[in-house]
Amino acid sequence: MITAAWIALFSPAVAVVLLALAGRRVSGRQAGLVTATAVLVSFAGAVVAFVTLLGEDPGERANASTIWTWLSAGSFKAGLEIYLDPLSVFMMLVVSGVGFLIVCYATGYVHGEDEERRYHAYKALFVFSMLLLVMSGNLLLLLAGWGMVGLSSYLLINFWWYKPQAVAAGKKAFIINAFGDATFVLALFLIIQKVGSVDFTTVFSQAPDKIGAGTTVAILIALGLLGGAVAKSAQLPLHTWLPDAMEGPTPVSALIHAATMVTAGVYLIARTHVLFDLAPAVHDTAAILGGVTIVVAGLIALVQTDIKRVIAYSTMSQIGYMFVGVGLGAYGPGMFHLMTHAFFKALLFMTAGIVIHCISAEQDIRKMGGLARHLPWTYRLFLVGALSLAAIPPFSGFFSKDSILSSAIGAGGLGIAMWVLGIIGAFLTGLYTFRLLFIVFFGEESEFAKQHLHKERFEGPFAMMWPVAILAVLAAFAGWLQVPGGWALVTDWLDPVVESIPEATGGLLVFSIAGSLVAAALGVLVAWRLYGRPSHVPAMLRERFAFGHRVLEHKFYFDQLYDALFSRPSAALAVGLNRVVEKPLILGSAGDIGTGVRGLARRVAQTESGLVRLYALLIAAGLVVILVVFLAVQ
Repeated sequence: MITAAWIALFSPAVAVVLLALAGRRVSGRQAGLVTATAVLVSFAGAVVAFVTLLGEDPGERANASTIWTWLSAGSFKAGLEIYLDPLSVFMMLVVSGVGFLIVCYATGYVHGEDEERRYHAYKALFVFSMLLLVMSGNLLLLLAGWGMVGLSSYLLINFWWYKPQAVAAGKKAFIINAFGDATFVLALFLIIQKVGSVDFTTVFSQAPDKIGAGTTVAILIALGLLGGAVAKSAQLPLHTWLPDAMEGPTPVSALIHAATMVTAGVYLIARTHVLFDLAPAVHDTAAILGGVTIVVAGLIALVQTDIKRVIAYSTMSQIGYMFVGVGLGAYGPGMFHLMTHAFFKALLFMTAGIVIHCISAEQDIRKMGGLARHLPWTYRLFLVGALSLAAIPPFSGFFSKDSILSSAIGAGGLGIAMWVLGIIGAFLTGLYTFRLLFIVFFGEESEFAKQHLHKERFEGPFAMMWPVAILAVLAAFAGWLQVPGGWALVTDWLDPVVESIPEATGGLLVFSIAGSLVAAALGVLVAWRLYGRPSHVPAMLRERFAFGHRVLEHKFYFDQLYDALFSRPSAALAVGLNRVVEKPLILGSAGDIGTGVRGLARRVAQTESGLVRLYALLIAAGLVVILVVFLAVQ
């Protein structure tokens, strides 16, 4: 098992090295094959690890392995160490499994790009970084994977480097995630100071005694970890980078939004739950931020006109549900929704990619319409993803989302408030999801679509279609792994690592499920009334609630606020320092130094007469001076 895990980790890294060394000696398609094979090997290693753990006693499902200790100072040690337990293996399966399907899809999507080889190398680096993050056996190595995921996302988001919007989006993602990385690092410093170790087993076993519950240090550590999680998972208030990340190719959106980067924050809270338990107020804050994000992201999605941005805001909202789950202590349901979300969100992005691919790279939904007649299979596959996202039974999103809601309402207190926000989110999800579906696939075909619509055999290349079909099956049936009020295979699997609070039972469970279903169905019905057939109501609502519509279009003005608070002052400070410090003191002094050196050189050159006897005299004089100094020192 350990050998298979190491192979699973390093297989994508080997692909990166091979592609870098091969350069132009391999074609873009061959580069895609190398990357897909490497990620498939990772998935096979994850399966071996899962089967092996499954055969062990639940209380003994934890295995650590270190191949290199690269830092040792006294009792403090840190090295290249992996840790295999139900949580890490669960994430390995999701990351490598969904990652493999997305990489295969990408071979068709970016085929013919000028720098296709570079793209596939970045993909392999991304998967390696995420596997390093979830398989790491200590917090320091987890931080390394954490930072590498941020770097990989930066490289992929601005893959089209010649587009100013893509470059700006990449920088924005990198800067906001760097802020979260900084809080993570500060938390790690405090952990090392108090516990003297970064090893998971040591930290989690000694933290209650050496850090203490409710202490200032415990609160600061939890806040630092929460800052990293909020930035990486694009929750309020560090969420603004995620919609802009849509500037990258669609497979990048699927990889970042579905199974990898944005779920890292959820994993971090689950992995370090012992530290969050020492600061209950911060733990509750994670749930509150998730609940608020559910509603805010859902509202913004209602007015978006870019097909990928609508799905991006739905990602923020759905991760909000996961934060509610892990924030309240419902770790099993939260991680279960992470898994099902990976399936249906990758499905939605990839079917949207087929639409974009067939309509000359257009992403504005106002230029679409009536595409179900031309892309019937794409429509059906998108419908499966939409039903799962809207939590309509029996699709997978229903089971995972309702597991979180039933746990929330069963927790009482804060949980009831989160349940209310979750129900509001269920209505908004049904509304914006089917608004998107009706506008794109129903109604009359736009003039733009008539002129630009084209499709290859079977609506798209085979490399793009078969991964989407597999994801549709998973989005439709994977939810049966855990049924509220019934069996809970995912929660049972994770319980030895992260024990979950109990879900509601009896009448309270029925009430929770009924409330969620009514809210989702009402959202779908409202979407049908407004967008499923020709109607003047949307235009009338925009006019009547012009201010509210403007606020949503400007995304609650978060970007403008951050621009005023941080971006403009930073730019003004840089300009001022350049004018006051850099030009006169650095550039100016550098010029003066150069002028002085040149003048000195001219004077020295004037002493060169070419007379050998003068040179011999100067050498002798120099030796006399050295001799006198030497004797004086003695």
